[in-house]
Amino acid sequence: MRDTTSDRFIRSHLKTRHLVLLVELGRHASIMHAAQAAGVTQPAASKLIGELEHALGVTLFERLPRGVVPTWYGKVLIRRAGAALAEMDAAHQEIMQGLAGIGGRVALGSVLTPSVSLVPRAVRLVKESSPQVQIVVTVDTSQALVEQLGAGELDIVIGRIVDPAAAAELNFEPLADETHSLIVRAGHPWLERRDLSLAEVAGAAWILPPAGRLRQQLIELFVSQGLGQPTDTVETMSMSMVPQLLADSDRIVALPTELVRAYLDAGSLAVLPLDLGVRAGVYGIVTRKRHLLSPSAEAMLEALRAAKSR
Repeated sequence: MRDTTSDRFIRSHLKTRHLVLLVELGRHASIMHAAQAAGVTQPAASKLIGELEHALGVTLFERLPRGVVPTWYGKVLIRRAGAALAEMDAAHQEIMQGLAGIGGRVALGSVLTPSVSLVPRAVRLVKESSPQVQIVVTVDTSQALVEQLGAGELDIVIGRIVDPAAAAELNFEPLADETHSLIVRAGHPWLERRDLSLAEVAGAAWILPPAGRLRQQLIELFVSQGLGQPTDTVETMSMSMVPQLLADSDRIVALPTELVRAYLDAGSLAVLPLDLGVRAGVYGIVTRKRHLLSPSAEAMLEALRAAKSR
């Protein structure tokens, strides 16, 4: 049954200029700057906000001496406004591409590990059947990608849902668990050790990821065993830099073997015989509920499912 109250709000009160202003208020903590970006005057912007607050009966923004801060209600509207505008932009792109005879566009986001294997296989499958489809791939953290998905900037994400509050608005199809092994250079003195201890590993020179789930697991593991944190560290997850840093030292890094498969197969890197039990967790296909994918995005979704089994 349709919500007639919602229908009245959308048809009688909500206009495109409201959506544009809300998105700009999410980017600028200032009515003046948001108004400039939205192409309206500051008094007009204040009036538009007032109209929405009156129609909804809630406060959307806290007025502070140095700007405005969205309330919980304001954050909901900002997020939904961004998604609504992104949908209309996607509709415009589809129409223009159809007129030009182009096969459409799909924006895919992926965390690091599937970006080196699963995603390339899926891209090849799509291109084999629809070479004119424009494919844009973004590699980032799950949190950043899911935020872009919610804002309508991405069609599909390969990652994890790390924010429980966002889970109700998303579909999740699990693909694979991401286990991490200890990777070192070929010829590392510990490769033949079968009695390697956690204390020795904790005291080694490390390549660590930036703050996040994996780093937290590593530190918690060491601390839970009464061990100190690694002190000789290099912080990076640049896959163009990690192999070189390992080759020039006895450093250790915890990575999914899939990310360095070429180096392992070539014999320049190797896996230490010690399982720390570190896992980043299951990643999968994330899409928005109640969102109709474009034909090109639907083709990518099917390609990802097919690539999983290869």
